[in-house]
Amino acid sequence: MHGTTIVAVHRDGVSALAGDGQVSLGDTIVKRGAVKVRTLADGAVVTGFAGAVSDAFTLLDKFEGHLGASKNNLLKAAVETVKEWRTDRILRNLEAMLLVADAQQILSLSGHGDVISPDEPVAAVGSGGAYAQAAALALLRATDLGAAEIARRALAIAGEIDVYTSGSGTVLTVGGPDGEAAADEAGSDEAGTSGDTPGGPDAASEERS
Repeated sequence: MHGTTIVAVHRDGVSALAGDGQVSLGDTIVKRGAVKVRTLADGAVVTGFAGAVSDAFTLLDKFEGHLGASKNNLLKAAVETVKEWRTDRILRNLEAMLLVADAQQILSLSGHGDVISPDEPVAAVGSGGAYAQAAALALLRATDLGAAEIARRALAIAGEIDVYTSGSGTVLTVGGPDGEAAADEAGSDEAGTSGDTPGGPDAASEERS
């Protein structure tokens, strides 16, 4: 899988999730301002995806349903989503990976039946995921930067290495003193149109990551 980078960082009661805005078709960039992250549960949970967008949206809908049924219990909703994803005849063919986070933890979900809570509070998926994760871990260990700034810089570093990642996009945060989700743009002004909302029209641009 290739074509995007999503990185999540947790520090000091804040989880930040940065999503690259580039959409690639083969060797061609077809869009720079897609939104691949969104908020759920009235801002209590942030999510991001790498993979076929229609597949990811189907899975996010399933996750949102389980999140509501579990009263926003992130781990329980993740386990139930992956269980259905793994066992359902149709869902098992969906090609995507999800990162989900609340103010306490980050989880990565896959169609292989995995729900992974990282040893250190950093996770990433997509073609530039390994680069973004390495950069975020280094920044987490060596600096006092907040979660959002670490995620933003890690995404920018991944964009300098991975040709399918622009290094700019959208950053969502949840937690902190107000306990609410916030969004801003990461990287250059090319990241997207000001005012783009997670899960809005740009998020529906079809891609494969």
